[in-house]
Amino acid sequence: MAKIDIDGDDLVVTIEGLDRLWALKSRLTIPLANVRGATADPGIAGEPKGNRAPGAHVPGVITAGTFHLDGERVFWDVHDPAKAVVIELADERYARLVVEVEDPRAVVALVENAAHRP
Repeated sequence: MAKIDIDGDDLVVTIEGLDRLWALKSRLTIPLANVRGATADPGIAGEPKGNRAPGAHVPGVITAGTFHLDGERVFWDVHDPAKAVVIELADERYARLVVEVEDPRAVVALVENAAHRP
């Protein structure tokens, strides 16, 4: 699971627990200027992931790490697709972050409000 926070002008994604091991990351910091938006998307877990490099993918259990799909790099950390949030990025290493959070609606509101503030 991931914890999403806003720290000044940055979106901070903290990977929690053993997911840090599977995802091979513990924290991602993205300037809010590069965050295009966020949506709760439980259906994304059924879509193609692409090539894993590096990371872990056990269908129905976990998708974590970096995946390459259609020329884009996507970061995943999802066990429970019902709690998946997709954060779209621009001009970053990753085109999007697909992460499981405790409260998807609250995270989407937090990201949307922070990304579109003046």
